[in-house]
Amino acid sequence: MTRMNIRYSILVASSALLLAGSASAQRVEIGNRTVLEAARDLKNGEFVWAPERSPDGPALVVVNLATQRAILFRNGLPIAASTISSGAKGTETPTGVFTILQKNKDHYSRTYNNAPMPNMQRLTWKGIALHAGKLPGYPASHGCVRLPLKFSELLFGQTALGMTVVITSLAVLPRDSGAPTISAAATPAAGKAALTNATYEWKPEKAPKGMTSVIVSTADQRALVFRDGVQIGSAPVHFRGKLNGGMAYILRAWDNSGQHWLKLQFSGGGEAMDVSQAEKDQFDTPYAFRKAVAASLKLGSVIIVTPESLKSGSPGRAQTVIDQDAS
Repeated sequence: MTRMNIRYSILVASSALLLAGSASAQRVEIGNRTVLEAARDLKNGEFVWAPERSPDGPALVVVNLATQRAILFRNGLPIAASTISSGAKGTETPTGVFTILQKNKDHYSRTYNNAPMPNMQRLTWKGIALHAGKLPGYPASHGCVRLPLKFSELLFGQTALGMTVVITSLAVLPRDSGAPTISAAATPAAGKAALTNATYEWKPEKAPKGMTSVIVSTADQRALVFRDGVQIGSAPVHFRGKLNGGMAYILRAWDNSGQHWLKLQFSGGGEAMDVSQAEKDQFDTPYAFRKAVAASLKLGSVIIVTPESLKSGSPGRAQTVIDQDAS
């Protein structure tokens, strides 16, 4: 069994060998189709690009290893899609939730003989990234997600450090949902608040600025809060019921009617993709902690709920939940 890591877990040089499959990459006209309909019809090396369909809002990249597609969402709507080449057998691309740690348009790999990786967007410090590369029509990389060169250039211009990238092998798409209870500042209902006044840790001064992310482990019954990669909070969480897979919630809008989230399953199976009241009631956390978390969130913040343990040395699947360990 592999170990689960708690980590906040690439480019314009060219190489005839590495980018041979990118030279023929081409943009396909989308016409009257939706981006998702066009994505299904793409041939190897092709992509579609329609940013005008959602000009503003937080962005999210979803990479599907089963379909070998990458989809760019903005404000919850798909605006671009591309064919990809992910990790080959033995060097599979890990599934999970990542943030963009580093961007470099002219990157060369220190691991693979100085190989050029144009438009590199780093997802882990141990070698996983989005970048332009050869697309042979099947998984062939050492773990990175290769993209057509032109698509990688366009994508590079639309992303930002700290942005969320979800890598999954499930045939799922993000859908609107209610706020996860861990972020709701409302007063808890009577009789369902065993942890209302429980002790928790909150030290926002350790990272005054940056994007807030929350990881909830139902195995550990614990929530950890990170800002700019630094842990600023921790609290007990009671979860009633069974979680069959990892869930990611991305805050896409915040207006007078409240928070608007996208929910995406990235592991396991069998979960409904909406947030019912019963699901909300499964979480119990200290009220003041929830209030502090809610106040620290920004558009694009992510909350991950996973059935895996986050404790060092615990058994788990080959899955990453926020990799930002620079060691």
